[in-house]
Amino acid sequence: MLAAIAIMALIAVFLGAVLGYASIRFKVEGDPLVDKIDALLPQTQCGQCGYPGCRPYAEAIAKGEADINLCPPGGEEGVAKLADLLGREAKPLDAEERPPQVARIDENICIGCTLCIQACPVDAIVGAAKQMHTVVASVCTGCELCLPSCPVECISMQPIPESIDTWKWKYPVVQLQEATRKAA
Repeated sequence: MLAAIAIMALIAVFLGAVLGYASIRFKVEGDPLVDKIDALLPQTQCGQCGYPGCRPYAEAIAKGEADINLCPPGGEEGVAKLADLLGREAKPLDAEERPPQVARIDENICIGCTLCIQACPVDAIVGAAKQMHTVVASVCTGCELCLPSCPVECISMQPIPESIDTWKWKYPVVQLQEATRKAA
């Protein structure tokens, strides 16, 4: 019995060493520019830019296949940050910029179909089949992907009121544009 345990332990150590060596030897290097662009995106994974998530959109920007102004959750502030990083001219946002919002489910109308749970890219909606669902507001990104999936239209988007907890410093977009005009 002890011999079998010792043999299994040796096999485990050997396979662990092989996997450790393989992870170092065959490491795939990522593009640091894609990582920087991805860090500036809001990570809502909403697909409103036409890409399935923030990382594919960042890769498309780095390759020059996509403009920097396609991300509605990032807004004008996000476009300005991407323009600064890439040394490009900041373009106006290609979509309507909305205030921060969160989904809300009307519990009296919800039938528990779970379609909204399947549509949510960040798992902000919790519930079970044939049971009432609810939204975890701290996780919800306001991407609105749950709205078209609801057959009874019990989901609505509520703007997040600005408070000490939700307020953030605005990026000086106007000042940057004025400074570039003066420099030119």
